[in-house]
Amino acid sequence: MDVVVTGIGLVSALGNLMSSWKGLVEMRSGIQFYQPFSCVEPKPIALIEQQPSEILTLTRQVVADAIEDAGLESPLFDCGIVLGSSRGNQMQWEKLAAGQGEMSNWLNTLPNVAAIATAQMVGSQGIVLAPMAACATGLWAIARAAELIRSRQCDRVICGAIEAPITPLTLIGFERMGALAREGAFPFDVDRQGLVLGEGGAVLILESAELAAQRNAKIYGRVLGAGLTADGYHVSAPEPESRAAIAAVQHCLERSQLRPQEIDYIHAHGTSTQLNDRNEAQLIQRCFSDSVWVSSTKGATGHTLGGSGALGAAFCLMALQEQIVPPNVGLRELEFELAIARSAQTAKLENVLCFSFGFGGQNAIVAFSR
Repeated sequence: MDVVVTGIGLVSALGNLMSSWKGLVEMRSGIQFYQPFSCVEPKPIALIEQQPSEILTLTRQVVADAIEDAGLESPLFDCGIVLGSSRGNQMQWEKLAAGQGEMSNWLNTLPNVAAIATAQMVGSQGIVLAPMAACATGLWAIARAAELIRSRQCDRVICGAIEAPITPLTLIGFERMGALAREGAFPFDVDRQGLVLGEGGAVLILESAELAAQRNAKIYGRVLGAGLTADGYHVSAPEPESRAAIAAVQHCLERSQLRPQEIDYIHAHGTSTQLNDRNEAQLIQRCFSDSVWVSSTKGATGHTLGGSGALGAAFCLMALQEQIVPPNVGLRELEFELAIARSAQTAKLENVLCFSFGFGGQNAIVAFSR
């Protein structure tokens, strides 16, 4: 059964879906220096507003945009929900731990808060899932949602991931790991410094092709297949040989009935950290030709952790619709032999892949087609 995307809602430091896509194509970045908390030194961060956002506010905004974009109206009684986050409402429980919040609201700190809020918002009485797979959460959610439709458990699913990770604990934790950049995000650059945290996420409306045709819905593209694996190696470092990540690529291609040479563009995870970019570049070199277009968009949006794969998926679908390869914002001097898009490139795009790799060795690959 064909699974199609009929609606997209997105928010990033560059704005909503169309503002973010326009800014990306124009090679703008939403990363600026901020000091949101007195206990943390000023750092490059990709904030949506001038102060850190709240996850429920972002969730309601993005879900409403996706529903409107798909031409739907609530209630959606039998709609499935697969909406994840790697942090959940962490800001709320940090406030509670510091004695600054109301204990009566402690249920709003649970990891499934965004998924439950979405179900309440649309009146869904169907399947509600709240995946958490580190930075692979967004793609995991999309892959699971597509399977719900293919297995005929649902005809329509709202899926994706939202992240509001700008909290003292997250900033200090990544800083102690030595993972944060000093100046900005420069994916695949020889002088890359580390990741820049960002807020945001994306929600896709997936439907069976039959349902979409019945209501004459516009279609951004198809979800072909996915590969999900785990390294079983280390809490934060990727497995040096990328064996499980390569397996995820192979599984995705097989399930999508695609050959490596049929891939026109890869939206890379591209965190701008030393280990991720090196391992990811080597993986792409092993699995694909040196002519396939590659870019990471984190130089523009920052790293939205669990939301990053959902953002990447939305940008892949916009690339298919517009026939434009989005640029690798922030690149100055390329370290690896890859066909990195240094600026927006007009290209014939039929099949694209989106990569996500998360702490704990979570690997997620999803294929989309025009």
